[in-house]
Amino acid sequence: MNRTILIILSLVLLLTACAVPDRAVEDPHGNELPVQSTQPVPQPPEEVPPEEPTEEEPPEEPPPPDPREETVTAIMERMTLEEKVGQLFFVRCPAADQIKKIEQYHLGGYLLFTRDFKQADGTWLTEAAFLAMIASYQAAAAIPLLIGVDEEGGSVARASRNPNLFPEKRKSPQTVYQSGGMEAVLQDTYAYNSRLLALGINVNFAPVADVSANESDFIYDRTIGLSAADTAAYIAAVIEAMNQCQAGDTLRPIGSVLKHFPGYGNNVDTHTGIAVDDRPYETFLSEDFLPFATGIKAGAGAVLVSHNLVTCMDASLPASLSYEVHRILREELRFEGVILTDDLAMDAVKPYADNGEAAVLALLAGNSMIVTTDFEAQIPEVLAAIERGDLSLEIIDNALRYVLYWKYDLGLLGELP
Repeated sequence: MNRTILIILSLVLLLTACAVPDRAVEDPHGNELPVQSTQPVPQPPEEVPPEEPTEEEPPEEPPPPDPREETVTAIMERMTLEEKVGQLFFVRCPAADQIKKIEQYHLGGYLLFTRDFKQADGTWLTEAAFLAMIASYQAAAAIPLLIGVDEEGGSVARASRNPNLFPEKRKSPQTVYQSGGMEAVLQDTYAYNSRLLALGINVNFAPVADVSANESDFIYDRTIGLSAADTAAYIAAVIEAMNQCQAGDTLRPIGSVLKHFPGYGNNVDTHTGIAVDDRPYETFLSEDFLPFATGIKAGAGAVLVSHNLVTCMDASLPASLSYEVHRILREELRFEGVILTDDLAMDAVKPYADNGEAAVLALLAGNSMIVTTDFEAQIPEVLAAIERGDLSLEIIDNALRYVLYWKYDLGLLGELP
């Protein structure tokens, strides 16, 4: 009997354990027996530390307004096409009807030659007469004019020939350097360019950045006559001096023009015909480009491009009309100022364009301003090319921005009315 009871109890325990594995069972005496559970024991969740509040970065403040950009953009928005095109011409001051032509063609600048410092009878203008003349030109211009002159010194000196305006004609840089070194050159640069500013002339087509140490070179007398490295140092110092001239009680820049890019070398005079430059590109990299690079870094406002046919850059067009030459100046030398042609009325250009087409080619090449005598033929040709679709408005606007930036930097663009 007892054995039977024990067997029955064992079966009950076994069945109970299988049916409810996680509950306790009782022995024959009524005591609970622990049963091993096959389920995982739940664990309390891990405590996750609260995220610390992150400080939000303040939004980036927009850059402050650029008064230069705002001024130029506002001027451009109110200009007609004819006004825009006229601003791209830095022309030889005509012998007559100067004020009428400023108004008619909306010219960007007048370039003065020796005759413009004289009266009609050939006598030199007094200072008062000259100042009145310049003031009349500016009064006729809707946008202040660039008034320029070639005042390199030596053989190329227009303003300082007038004894009523200067105590003596300016000596060449070589002569000044040989007599007093670089200190004398810088004093001369400061004195003559400050005087030009006082006379209302805001651009000097100088300095000559060409490298020439050979007296037989056509360009030699107009250069400093030193090596490429020494010429580069000279150009940098001169540009810095031109950017700190005295104008009344303040210091201000006079517009500087590095010439004649990409470097004149030993070429012949392009006033009378084409000059072909067959030197290798390596020569330009190691010599000719150096003074232009230092002048650009020092803050030159403009670079003038020659009419030389530089075969290693463009074997088909003179530099002044070559897109590749201008690409090198913009991209390789990283120049961001005004690019000027040499005078497009010179004989070196005539085989490549007639009837004013040279100005169209010059703008397509990347020039910002056209220096010329025959602007009355070339301006209509540019307008006609725009109408035909041969010259885009984008090219005109890009060139115009460079011109107006330069005028702004020279203090010619004040508060808008």
